[in-house]
Amino acid sequence: MLKKIKKFFYLYILRRKYYRIGKCAECGRCCQKIYVKHRNVIQTEEEFKKLQFLHPFYTYLKIIGKDETGLIFECINLDKETHKCKIHKKRPGICRRYPQEELFSMGGTLAEHCGYKMVPIQSFEEIFEKIRKRH
Repeated sequence: MLKKIKKFFYLYILRRKYYRIGKCAECGRCCQKIYVKHRNVIQTEEEFKKLQFLHPFYTYLKIIGKDETGLIFECINLDKETHKCKIHKKRPGICRRYPQEELFSMGGTLAEHCGYKMVPIQSFEEIFEKIRKRH
């Protein structure tokens, strides 16, 4: 019963499609090669400067490149040697909630050895059955 309530909450209240399971493997890959989306993926330094003014979290990021998707960032709080966060106990909420399914809507993926997994809330069979009943 509790499982059904949780499923309902995630699907219909939070409007999520995945559960996040696992734990951080402390590899630091999620703090590198980051795209920032605020309405759209940030494309210019000017956009980024405005965003930093509006949201203090973004002052932790530095631009390391650009590709066809947009600017690429990395967190300044990542220790390059230990791959650990220098401010782990005080890290921002966006870091605490990583990974979120929005990552996938932007075409992103989890690092190869990430300790987290995103598991569909509804199985393929459940979705298929729901569609089959409609037709």
